[in-house]
Amino acid sequence: MAEKYDILVIGSGPGGYVAAIRASQLGKKVGVIEKESLGGICLNWGCIPTKALLKSAQVFEYITHAKDYGISVKDPQVDFTAMVKRSRGVADGMSKGIQFLFRKNKIDAIMGFGKLLPGKKVEVSNDKGEKTIYEAESIILATGGRAKELPNLKIDGKKIIEYRKAMSLEKQPKSMVIVGSGAIGVEFAYLYNSIGTKVTIVEYLPNIVPNEDEEVSKQLERIYKKAGIDILTNAEVTGVDTTGTGCKVKIKTAKGEQTIESEIVLSAVGVATNLEGIGLEETGVKTERGKVLVDEFYQTNVPGVYAIGDITAGQALAHVASAEGIICVEKIAGHHPEPLDYKNIPGCTYCQPEIASVGYTEKQAREAGYEIKVGKFPFSASGKASAAGAKDGFVKVIFDAKYGEWLGAHMIGANVTEMIAEAVTARKLETTGHEIIKSVHPHPTMSEAVMEAAAAAYDEVIHL
Repeated sequence: MAEKYDILVIGSGPGGYVAAIRASQLGKKVGVIEKESLGGICLNWGCIPTKALLKSAQVFEYITHAKDYGISVKDPQVDFTAMVKRSRGVADGMSKGIQFLFRKNKIDAIMGFGKLLPGKKVEVSNDKGEKTIYEAESIILATGGRAKELPNLKIDGKKIIEYRKAMSLEKQPKSMVIVGSGAIGVEFAYLYNSIGTKVTIVEYLPNIVPNEDEEVSKQLERIYKKAGIDILTNAEVTGVDTTGTGCKVKIKTAKGEQTIESEIVLSAVGVATNLEGIGLEETGVKTERGKVLVDEFYQTNVPGVYAIGDITAGQALAHVASAEGIICVEKIAGHHPEPLDYKNIPGCTYCQPEIASVGYTEKQAREAGYEIKVGKFPFSASGKASAAGAKDGFVKVIFDAKYGEWLGAHMIGANVTEMIAEAVTARKLETTGHEIIKSVHPHPTMSEAVMEAAAAAYDEVIHL
C-alpha cells in the first residue's frame, strides 16, 4: 500500500516549503518531495547566497572608500575563494533551517525526483534508482525554474556560465561579458565590477533593467558607467567563439557588429520552467507557453492537482511563490483567502544602489489612461543619505490626479528594498497621496524621502 498524505508538495523552494508549513499549521499531513536540497534554488543558489556575495562586495567597496569617512585602511585585498565559501556557508545554514522547520511542523521530507501519476499519485525516484509511490488528496506542483538558455549562447559551465556557476567560480575572472540586464545580470555586474573584474553588459532592449521605470534605468546606467562598467543596449550576442583561451563575443549593435574578448560569458537572459518529466502529459495537466494553467486559487484542470511559483503565469519571484503557496493550501483547507493581486507585487534588485518598485511605471500609467501626478525626491537632498555617503538615487511616486490613488512607486538608492513595503501596504489599504504626506515619517531616515516625494507630487515638498 502506498503511503497516504493529505497534501504532497513537489519542490521545496519558497513556494513549496511555505505551502507545506502552512498546510501543517492547518492540520494537514504533509510530505514534500525534493530532488536536490531543501529550500530550492532561492535558498541554495539564488536569493540568499547571492545576497551574501553582494554583501562581501559592498564591504570591500566600503573599505576601498574608507578615506571618504575619515578612516585610513592600507591595501585591502579581495579573497575571492573566501567570499564564495562564506556565501555557501550562509546558504547551507538556511537549508538546515528548513530542515528544522520541517521537523517542528512534522512534515516529511522525501528526497528524490517526483513524477505525477494519474489518480492523485506521485512516483518518487531516488538517487539509487529506487521508485516509491505516494498518494495524496491534493498534490501541489512547485518545481520552480532554472537559467534560460539561448540557441546562440549554449551554456558549457566553463566559459559560458549561468548564475549558479557565477556564484561558485574557483577563481575570480579578469573580465566578464554579462548577457541580459535584469536583476540577475545587474547584480552580478555590481559584484564582479566592485572586486576588480572588467565587466561589459549586453542588453537586447533599449534600457538596462528594462522592467523598471525609465528614469530608474537611466540613473543606474549612469552610475554603472561611472563605476567603469561598459554597457551596450539595443545589442544582441550573435555568437561566442570559445576555441581560444577565453571568449570572443560577437555582438550586433545599431552601429554594426563588434567583437569583445573576455574570460567568461555569463548568460542572464531569464528563467525557464522545470516542467520536463514531472508527469504533466501523462495526467493531462494543461500548459501554455511553458507555464501550467491554473485558476485564481492555483487549481489546474485536473482535480486535486495544483501548481504555484515559477511554473505558473505570475512573476517569477520568491515572495510571489510563497504567497501563492499560502493561498493555495488555505483554499484546499476550506478557508476563504483573497486571490493574489499581481498588480501590487514589489520587485527588488540588490545591486548597489538598490532598486525597488511596485505598481505602474509613469509610462504604463499614462498608457492606461490615467491623469497623473508625479513626485520625485532625490537622495542628494536627504540628510540621512548625505550622512551615510549614499546620495545616489531617488524616490519617484505616481498618483491618480482625480482620486489620489497611489498608482506606483519606483526607488533607486541605498536600502530602498527595505522601504518599498510602505508603498505595497499603502496601496493594499487604498491610501491616497495626501494621507502619505500627512503620515509623519521619522527624521533623519532614508524613508522620509517617500513622504517628500508624495509632497512633491502635490507641490508641497519642503526640502527641495
